[in-house]
Amino acid sequence: MAHDIYKMSVAKVYPHYVNKAERKRRTKEEVDKIIRWLTGFTQEALEAELAKETTFEDFFTRAPALNPARTSIKGVICGVRIENIEEPVMREIRYLDKLIDELAKGKPMTKILRSV
Repeated sequence: MAHDIYKMSVAKVYPHYVNKAERKRRTKEEVDKIIRWLTGFTQEALEAELAKETTFEDFFTRAPALNPARTSIKGVICGVRIENIEEPVMREIRYLDKLIDELAKGKPMTKILRSV
């Protein structure tokens, strides 16, 4: 059973990611960097996907190079432990949510992007 968020446009949620970051004195550029790190999209491709209002399901299915380091993202998001999410698309969405949360909480980009 597909979740409603799978059919939701990334472009619809993206401004919320940016607003959450900016409220905590972070930037749209940092949000974009996180998304590019996670998915392998170039900035131009990311902007094209947002313009096309690509769904979350298609966005993650078509991601050119999901970062292998993303599996080191652990913790709880929306009351669910990320490591326990079995549905691949939902797990990718929650990885992104967790990274944006870490950005808003003031974590350094090197830690967020698992480049320690």
